[in-house]
Amino acid sequence: MGQVYFDHAATAPVRPEVVEAMLPYLHDIWGNPSSLHATGIRAAEGVERARLHAAALIGADAEEIVFTGSGTEADNHALIGGVFALRQKGEHVITSAIEHHAVLHTVDFLAETGCRVTVLPVDSTGTVSPDDVKAALTDRSVLVSIMHANNEVGTIQPIVEIGAICRERGVLFHTDAVQTTGHVPIDVDAMNVDLLSVSAHKFGGPKGVGALFIRAGVVLSSYMHGGGQEMGRRASTENVAGIVGMGEAARLAKRDMMSDGADAAELRDLLMQGALRGVPGIRITGHPTCRLPNNASFCIPGVEGRAIVRELDAAGFAVSSGSACTSGELNPSHVLLAMGIAPDDARGSLRVSVGRGSTREEVANLLEVLPGVVHRIRTSTSLADEQLARA
Repeated sequence: MGQVYFDHAATAPVRPEVVEAMLPYLHDIWGNPSSLHATGIRAAEGVERARLHAAALIGADAEEIVFTGSGTEADNHALIGGVFALRQKGEHVITSAIEHHAVLHTVDFLAETGCRVTVLPVDSTGTVSPDDVKAALTDRSVLVSIMHANNEVGTIQPIVEIGAICRERGVLFHTDAVQTTGHVPIDVDAMNVDLLSVSAHKFGGPKGVGALFIRAGVVLSSYMHGGGQEMGRRASTENVAGIVGMGEAARLAKRDMMSDGADAAELRDLLMQGALRGVPGIRITGHPTCRLPNNASFCIPGVEGRAIVRELDAAGFAVSSGSACTSGELNPSHVLLAMGIAPDDARGSLRVSVGRGSTREEVANLLEVLPGVVHRIRTSTSLADEQLARA
């Protein structure tokens, strides 16, 4: 039996149409897009078509899209470039306690350079309060970064309201939309964002390519130094094949988003309801309704998340325990701790994320296996504790 893939939040399979779109740029159209001859021009045309598709997916203009090497790079560029460009105005940065480490570690770096950083709390659903953002703003605030949806628990943030507050105060607003782009509708104007990060491999594109939306008129300091690629905003020869693949993935995501989202939400709800019925003590994490359509996340007391992942992997199911970027860590998730979940419970985190191709039968099979896996882990843990107590 092949493995059932329930880890789309970590990375989505590359869509076949994306592979087909990329192949010519690996075989025939291999020119440098900065070159002025015909071979280079054909490569540049592929990049610009992809830019149009990426812009259309989020309601932006093509000139506002800068291709990057990843969502992490886009986050770094937005925060470092934005703060360094505005150093004469102020040095205060605001973010939340549940951001991806691509943001949290970047604000740590900014703090080392002299910035003052405010890290806002979240409530028990993982939601940032717009009132907290408003209260944190000062005359020295230059940038706010709040993710669109959390990668671990799936909570979607009140970005429109937060963006409106930032716009009223004249403060740059960045959102990490890596988990939402291609899965829920995004309109950068309606959301009041100035900067928005995207990663292709989360919605059927290749790894190693992302994008940063930079609203027209927003000036960022250069993050990478070298040539004048990407309209002078990101030095380095473009990953043409990857960018073409991202463009095709964006085109397909825009076309299929509503139907895919409805299918994913149905499976997500089946997972959450079935797990609550079948596993004693399990609790759903994240907002009960304002959440990603493909994300079902849980805490299971009495077990360790990595043990669940290993047992389910052996049973033929690929799932995760929180973020893929921190899956090797033993410490409980910073996201769950920020939500007020006890450390011992937070160690028993489980994230099941569905995607294109996931079926009701696969969900039913997982729900049949999960209670037994949890029971075995709890039993073995109890026996180990008893033996340790006797020693």
